Amino acid sequence: MKKYILALDQGTTSSRALVFDAQLNIVASAQQEFTQFFPQPGWVEHDANEIWASTRQCIDKVLKQIDAAQIAAIGITNQRETTVVWERATSQPIHRALVWQDRRTEDWCAAQREAGLTDTVRAKTGLVLDPYFSASKIDWLLNHIPNARSRAEQGELAFGTIDSWLLWNLTQGKAHATDVTNASRTLLWNLHAQHWDQDLLRQWNIPAALLPTVHPSQHLFGETTLFGAPIPIFGIAGDQQAAAFGQGCIAPGQAKNTYGTGCFLLLHTGAQAVASRHGLLTTAAAQTDATPQYALEGSVFIGGAVVQWLRDGLGLIEKSSEVEALARQVPDSGGVVLVPAFTGLGAPYWNAHARGSLLGLTRGSTRAHIAHAALEAIAFQSAELVHAIAQDSGQTLAALRVDGGACANDLLMQIQADLLGIPVERPRVLESTALGAALLAGLGAGLWPSHAAALASIAIERTFTPQIPAAQAAEKMQRWQAAVRATLQFADRG
Repeated sequence: MKKYILALDQGTTSSRALVFDAQLNIVASAQQEFTQFFPQPGWVEHDANEIWASTRQCIDKVLKQIDAAQIAAIGITNQRETTVVWERATSQPIHRALVWQDRRTEDWCAAQREAGLTDTVRAKTGLVLDPYFSASKIDWLLNHIPNARSRAEQGELAFGTIDSWLLWNLTQGKAHATDVTNASRTLLWNLHAQHWDQDLLRQWNIPAALLPTVHPSQHLFGETTLFGAPIPIFGIAGDQQAAAFGQGCIAPGQAKNTYGTGCFLLLHTGAQAVASRHGLLTTAAAQTDATPQYALEGSVFIGGAVVQWLRDGLGLIEKSSEVEALARQVPDSGGVVLVPAFTGLGAPYWNAHARGSLLGLTRGSTRAHIAHAALEAIAFQSAELVHAIAQDSGQTLAALRVDGGACANDLLMQIQADLLGIPVERPRVLESTALGAALLAGLGAGLWPSHAAALASIAIERTFTPQIPAAQAAEKMQRWQAAVRATLQFADRG
């Protein structure tokens, strides 16, 4: 019996391939960064061909260690919302991919809001009218590439989020599909009816012929024959829903927070799509069958990326891993507050015009204070999401499950527990996103009898418990919120 699962984790800054065994140990992995393009302020692009090439190279590297004939299935997880449109005949993109961080379509979103579509869009899709999502990016591409809209109407072009683009290339153009979690991030998927919303497609003149077929997250999407032995592709989920699945958050009331480039908090709400009153999103959770599953989500645009800024923008550290030691040189931030709104503010504010601010500086402020403030900024933003989710769901979390690269930072995790006043649980396997994709694929291939049986080998590596009084945590949050108000006031003057 084949005993390995290949998980493809295609993120915002790098592509990775990880091979898991039946006990969910990582037995081989490869990672490759790819180019980030910033043509204008607020614009962020990727070369979709480079994304595929980097993914292919990572696969080739791990298959030098593991025989492809022993791979039972492939699972894909991906950066969400990032938009690719390509020619069906040549498999060539008509433009660079527009990344989820890209803000060029704010005017389009503002026009839709002014047209009174905010409530309609939220009711149908669970989302807000923001450049974050795919619909405005599709519109931009169809408007700015010559003949693109007419070619789309004639069926010559295909749209996909990155999962669809990888699937297309893995199957050599045989499969143009996605899963419900990625579809639910396009601003075009009707969460309740579970199909592409024809009213919104007409409203925005987006041809239905562009769109992929949508399946549950656990599904036989196709197979690849690029690596010798044919390998079925049995699972696809957007990165945050995959991480929740990998963390075992598959029942109402279970929540996880991923600390990656951004931070993303998901609370599973079961078969009920809960409408948010506090700036959160209602979204699809990973589905293993035709039964819809939902979650509330809060999105922080700049999480771990703030550490990259300390490294690349300010030169305060040489490697991202040095930030914890630098921040520990001081007991706190010394009153410094960093609001990292480099690409606007996500939930619960949704302000595309906000820009970063550094407040509370004195002559005594040092690089260590700024580093400490940067870690606090990640935790502050995530704490606001937890508080908003508690208000929307009426449930107080007993604990927060965490994953993602930045959660390896012990100081950050302790700050998070202190601000929330609940335990923060870090699993032994931090690769929850790739793990979720592997679980979906392995369950589809029959490696385990159930999700619970598969996760039995996953243990909590460390629990961080609150170390400061609740009143002190509340005071810190108030200072943060004052800094956000100042940042938004500056943006409004813009």
